Amino acid sequence: MPQGPPGVPILGNVFDVPKSMPWLKFTEWKQKYGPIYSLNMAGQPIIVVNSHKITADLFDRRSIIYSDRPRLIMAGEILTGGIFMIFSGYTEVWRKMRRAGHEGFSLRASEQYQPMHLREAGLTVLDIIQHPDAWEKRMRQATASSILTAVYGWPRIGAKDKQVVDRINAHVTRIASAAIPGRYLVDIFPAMKHLPTWMAKWKREGLEWHERETEMFEEFNKGVGDRMVKGESPTCFVASLVETKERHGLTKKEAAWLAGIMFAAGAETTSVSMMNFILAMLLFPVAMQKAQAELDAVIGRDRVPTFEDRKDLPYIRALTKEVLRWRPVGPMAIPRRVTEDDCYEGYLIPKGTMVIPNIWGMNHDPEIFPEPEKFRPERFLDETGTIDVAPPDTRGMGHVTFGFGKRICVGLEFANQALFINFATILWAMNISKAADAAGREITPDPNEVIDSGVVVGPAPFPCKMTVRFPEANAVLERELALTN
Repeated sequence: MPQGPPGVPILGNVFDVPKSMPWLKFTEWKQKYGPIYSLNMAGQPIIVVNSHKITADLFDRRSIIYSDRPRLIMAGEILTGGIFMIFSGYTEVWRKMRRAGHEGFSLRASEQYQPMHLREAGLTVLDIIQHPDAWEKRMRQATASSILTAVYGWPRIGAKDKQVVDRINAHVTRIASAAIPGRYLVDIFPAMKHLPTWMAKWKREGLEWHERETEMFEEFNKGVGDRMVKGESPTCFVASLVETKERHGLTKKEAAWLAGIMFAAGAETTSVSMMNFILAMLLFPVAMQKAQAELDAVIGRDRVPTFEDRKDLPYIRALTKEVLRWRPVGPMAIPRRVTEDDCYEGYLIPKGTMVIPNIWGMNHDPEIFPEPEKFRPERFLDETGTIDVAPPDTRGMGHVTFGFGKRICVGLEFANQALFINFATILWAMNISKAADAAGREITPDPNEVIDSGVVVGPAPFPCKMTVRFPEANAVLERELALTN
């Protein structure tokens, strides 16, 4: 196997891998052991990959044997019944769910949601203009609203829907917490899964949570089906699941959980990317000014940006990529499991080995991204500043934040469209600057202060000053939104 840090007898590298922000240690080890190295976690062999090429070779070009997951008993079996697509193994059920998810959020399918994204972005900016101190709350609410609309066809959510959104967010937090290594002993000692529920409170509560979440997701899907029976035609993911039920062969429960996954995964990751965008604009105002200059030149100030403008906004396109590269929402991808012995570049990767792609290390490789901690959208444009460029083995995206191979995020096209129009609309209408403390001193957030939920990593809360760029912005937004009603 590839060489790695030596570790100690029996336990290997258990004490070498930090519990907090391990991706930074994995990136540091790359300098000593190279882009592929091995760890021994108390007998469990792990391969860490820190290279675009190696990851593409294994996860894209050998995807048949690199698409399985290690067993996550609490998160993947008890809480989610083995049908939470992100954690489930490379099974026939996973493949059915994956096909249905990809079909519902492909590039072409995602384009039908562009009018909704455009309207949501405009309404969000209007909300921020009226309540600038509540900018973070408004952004998170807008993200949840757009994804609930896309998945279930719900109208724009507001304060009245807070209970439903809080319940779904609690569902996400519970599963993410359960996925943290060592959080539950059953993941270390799998035989504990067979304990009777009267002896294992964690198992009893986990199964009860699963039943309640199943009931919630099935009720959401039923609501869409009822509307379709009445002759309504909501444009949403669940409606497409109903129409293609026979083709995809998903059970009622599988379809309900698939829809829930699409919301749960998309809402958290997209809202964190929005926070990272605001943080980048605070810390790198030159990038914001360049983006605003492009918007003024292409759009002007008498209308709002639209998706038709995307081809003429290369800097905004590059800025969207740089947000995802600079602070990936998942800096360390969920591990894969090799399903048979493999040989790569003279190294043995035995069956059952866990393989971890270090997304942070790849997105911050100084040989590919000079000065990786700096926010520089120009790195994704040619010398003319008009043509997109991307490193090899990044699928033309320039980064690997959305994952790899058969496990790549099925909602990436939807997310890219949402982020582009939100970034463009916010920068068209608003200036983003540092807040001041009681003494009038500017507050500079620390970009390395993060909140790690176990799967998604985002910036710790930070203050921000949002101001309107020009007096007519509010009126233009209201006029354009009125035309879309």
